[in-house]
Order: sequence, then structure tokens, then C-alpha cells
Amino acid sequence: MKLSTITFSTSTKLLGVVAALMLVPGAVQAQGAADYPSKSISIIAGYPPGTATDIVARIVCERLAVRLGKPCVIDNKPGQSGGIGAAIAAQAAPDGHNLLVSGTATLAINPSLYPKLAYDARRDFAPIGPATWLPYALVVNPRTGINNVQELIARARANPGKLSYASIGNGSTSHLLMSMLLQQTGMNIVHIPYKGSAQSQTDLIAGQVDLTFDSLLTVMPHVKSGRLKALATSGKARSPFAPDVPTLQEQGVTAFDAGAWIGLFAPAATPRAIVERLNRELNLILAEPDTRKRLFDQGSEPLSSTAEEFTTFIASEYTRWGQRVRDSGAKIE
Repeated sequence: MKLSTITFSTSTKLLGVVAALMLVPGAVQAQGAADYPSKSISIIAGYPPGTATDIVARIVCERLAVRLGKPCVIDNKPGQSGGIGAAIAAQAAPDGHNLLVSGTATLAINPSLYPKLAYDARRDFAPIGPATWLPYALVVNPRTGINNVQELIARARANPGKLSYASIGNGSTSHLLMSMLLQQTGMNIVHIPYKGSAQSQTDLIAGQVDLTFDSLLTVMPHVKSGRLKALATSGKARSPFAPDVPTLQEQGVTAFDAGAWIGLFAPAATPRAIVERLNRELNLILAEPDTRKRLFDQGSEPLSSTAEEFTTFIASEYTRWGQRVRDSGAKIE
């Protein structure tokens, strides 16, 4: 399979982030790159084990250790939709040995959701490259007896406030996607926020909540086992990971096209030469047939780009998801 490449466009107002992140004195860059890596690498994942971010982080970390010849460890720092881990990574030594695996919620949603953050999504990180694109799925507990989106809409409209949906937190991608769906369909479904996918899916499988939006990567094992039923996927076209599951658009919810991304980052002052080295290594890892299969089998589409393209893309996502947060009215004090 040909390696996917992201093509990005964004507002010129935000493109100054590229220069802000990448300007490092040449002598420091040369010195830092010459002996890199000189010790083990730590990758912070701002979510609990078993989540999409954690799974991608572990796959990348495992292969980085082999390619760079140094140990690589995952440091889970869950909380604040990845914000706690991001704040720690932002203050870490900018030498290429301290990295962050993060994505949409942390770097595009949180800045509009929280009045105060201990990191600046546009200034504190040097984007290395994207790792995966994550289509989302709308899933229900099979015991609800709901088999498609139209049945869900009919049930919710006939019984306002009787159904409940889980999210992985207020203002999270799963919450904002459901908010979009409720706005477009006029459904009244109670929101139950959790601290992560593992907890929300445990209660969904147990029947404590009725439905959720979550990434295909995390829900597909439960869908395949029959513990959850997938009603729809969130993209414009059917996902190759779940070709039998129709999109929301196919089922009458027009203009619904959304998902999430996960990528690799370093602290902002990391030497440019090290960022470029890590970008090359990441793209080579994502081109490996075994790595691609591992990601693909779990509902995740490998991506690649240059660090510059990824930086531009993040700027556009900052604007796009910020508007979605404002439209939803979500706020966390």
C-alpha cells in the first residue's frame, strides 16, 4: 500500500507558528544532532493505557527503539484531555530524548475549551510528523435493540432524555462529535463524561450508558466480538476498516465528516536537525508493512508528511476545532 501523505492548507495568520517553533541556532543544532540519541527516549502519552493515543505511542516507541538503538519508554500522564501530559512535555529538556504523542483534543480543542492551560499549543511544541488518522464510529450496546441511525433518532425523539451517551470528557473529540450529531438531528440524549475510552467502553458494554462516539481503533475489538454494535462511521466515505458500516451521511445526517489525528512532537526548542531526523525515522516506521498492518488492523490509517506540512495542518486544525468548541458551548472551568 502506498504511504499516505497529508496535503494541508491553512490561514496565513497562523503560519507564524512555523518560524516560532523551528528557529534554533545552527551551532546548537549541529552539536545536538551529532550525538543523538545519547540515552533512552521517553514518549509522554497524555491518556491512559489502552486508548488510541497510547496504542499508537507504543507502536511508534517500539520501532523507534529498534531504529535508533536506544531504549524507548512510554510515560502515561492522563488528564485534561491530554493537557497534563502536554504541559509536562512542554517543559522537558529540548534534546530529542523527550517526546510527546498527542493529537486533536490536546492541540486543537483544549485551547478553546479551557480558560487556562499550562502549555501553549501554538508555541510550546515542534511538530515532528503525523502518525495516524482516526475515523470515529457511533456505537451502541446491542441490548438497546437499536440497529441504525434512523432507529436511534426515532427512539431518542420519542423518549427525550432517556438515552445516555458516554464521552471521554467534556469537550473531547467524542463529545464534540456527538454534540454535532445532536444539533443536526434534534435528539435529546444525556451526556455522561468519563476520563478515558477504557472506562467509558467498560460502562457501555455493561449497559450503564447506551452509546458513544469513539475511534474505530479502540471500539473495533468490541464490535468484532459482538459486545458493541456499530451504527455509523463519521467520515465522508465508508472506512476500509469497517466497510459494512454505513456513514452518517448515508443515513441522512448530511455534511457530517470528521475524525481525529495523532502525531509526534518535541519541545519547541529541540534542534531542527533532530526534528528532521525524527521525522525521517517516523515516516520510515510508518512505511513498514508490519507497522502499517498493526495500525490498519485496529482501525487507524497511517499518515506521513514533512514537519513543515504537519505544522501548517495543526494551525488549520486549531482554527477549525476552536470554532466547533464555541458552537457546542462546551467549557471547562
